[in-house]
Amino acid sequence: MFLGKHCGGCGNGNQSCPIAKCSLQNGKIEYCYECIHYPCEKYSHIDEYDSFITHQHQKRDIRKAQEIGIEKYIAELIEKGNILEQLLSAYNDGRKKNFYCLAVNLLELSELQETLKKVETDITLSDLSKKDKISYIVKTFQDIADRKGIVLKLRKK
Repeated sequence: MFLGKHCGGCGNGNQSCPIAKCSLQNGKIEYCYECIHYPCEKYSHIDEYDSFITHQHQKRDIRKAQEIGIEKYIAELIEKGNILEQLLSAYNDGRKKNFYCLAVNLLELSELQETLKKVETDITLSDLSKKDKISYIVKTFQDIADRKGIVLKLRKK
């Protein structure tokens, strides 16, 4: 949503999201971990299902933001967004948007960076067709996910 310039952001009164609604009701708390009630019942099953964005690691991501600080966390998200834009513009066959969105959201920044760097600098990959480079990226991301027990598909209720 953000990349497509359609996202109003959580703080703009997105009443369909119970977490954004809660934030507005509790004094516009910017990050859930700042709330005295965190973690609350809204988080008891939050990692079990996905909506239009992935929620698989929402608890982990909140802990990470707390641990490294919000500035570093946001910088990492911006870099992941840049990687997603690069994947979509240079390595998309028209059917990889959902896969890339999930991979960028669920894999570590360093794993994404290493894969792209290899595709762009490895002499053995430089002569591959665009289709073969896409296949390489998808396979590499899938292998990383499989090793970590991460499913790169949306889980619906």
